Amino acid sequence: MSPHSPQQLLNWCGFISRFRQVCLLIFLSTLVKDGNLHSADEPSPIDAIAKDRVDVAVERATRYLMTRQDAKGSISDRSNSTTMTSLAIMAMAATGNQPIDPTPQGKSMRRAIEFVTQQDRQDENGYFGNRDGSRMYGHGIISLMLSEMLGMGLNDKQDRITRERCQKAIDLILRSQKHPKNWQHKGGWRYTPDSKDADLSVTVWQLMALRSAKNSGLKVPSTAIKDAVEYLKRSYRSNLDAKGNPIDKKSGFAYQPGGGPEFTMCAAGLLAMQVCGEYDSPFVHGAADWLLEHPPAKHNKFFFYGTYYYSQGMYQRKGEHAKIARKQVEEILLNMQSKDGSWQGTGQEGGAGKIYSTSMAVLALAVKYHYLPIYQR
Repeated sequence: MSPHSPQQLLNWCGFISRFRQVCLLIFLSTLVKDGNLHSADEPSPIDAIAKDRVDVAVERATRYLMTRQDAKGSISDRSNSTTMTSLAIMAMAATGNQPIDPTPQGKSMRRAIEFVTQQDRQDENGYFGNRDGSRMYGHGIISLMLSEMLGMGLNDKQDRITRERCQKAIDLILRSQKHPKNWQHKGGWRYTPDSKDADLSVTVWQLMALRSAKNSGLKVPSTAIKDAVEYLKRSYRSNLDAKGNPIDKKSGFAYQPGGGPEFTMCAAGLLAMQVCGEYDSPFVHGAADWLLEHPPAKHNKFFFYGTYYYSQGMYQRKGEHAKIARKQVEEILLNMQSKDGSWQGTGQEGGAGKIYSTSMAVLALAVKYHYLPIYQR
């Protein structure tokens, strides 16, 4: 072969390219060691090469959440400390961290779980929502977090305490569902355990907590989940045919039965239905198709809340729905993240604080990882 053959030239080009890459990594390593290139809040250049924008964003967000943890283990910046801590725990777990990990993240999660499971966080009836002012919203979120943590390798003592607290919380959800309601609201939940009506926003958190608890081996009758799914179906905006299926093939879920579809509630209903195994339901197909025409936008009311449900719900739908939604969510959220790794809501969401917005943003981006059992397909 000629020393100047095309093949030999290609080999030399490949060698030179690899040599340049090695030199670049050595150069960047020197800069990192000398502290000349990046701040503590930014990933190292080598990490940036190995990780994509989502990886870097969620790591920055996790560091932000950890820096907001106080001496008691709470991760919160406004009110509803037990609920906000629970959201932060789920956000960290959703991106691959576990309380058993011998890492700063694992230690932070252990301290946070210990805070949530302190006896004074839950009343004698099993209710979390009156101790931090979060009502049934927070109760559902906390219950969901506790049931998800049962599969995360807690030590024996913490597992026992978490299981006991979670079962008491689940029992309250079950009792609340049976509180007398009219037929339209039967099977759902609202602001307090003794509410006589229901709305989809509160209902979805309780339903997901029940589904997760059942998956974790806690006592949850199948009839409770079935009744809640029937409430979701009544919240779908469409007349039904003789078989009980929606006539409108492209519509969505409303805040309450009889209302019109909106982005946040449609996304919430989409996720909850699928978490309960209703993957092929016409209600699911119709809601997913409706959401393709009504994607997330910064001006949406409760943007972070809805985007979390949208991302996870469309991921469950699979195919083009999942692909389109993930691209949309990443494009919006990655450009909204602050330098300190947090996200900040606006309007009513702004009052909830950065822990809330940051946790919800991470949960929306976490479809890339799908570590939490409740979100796995």
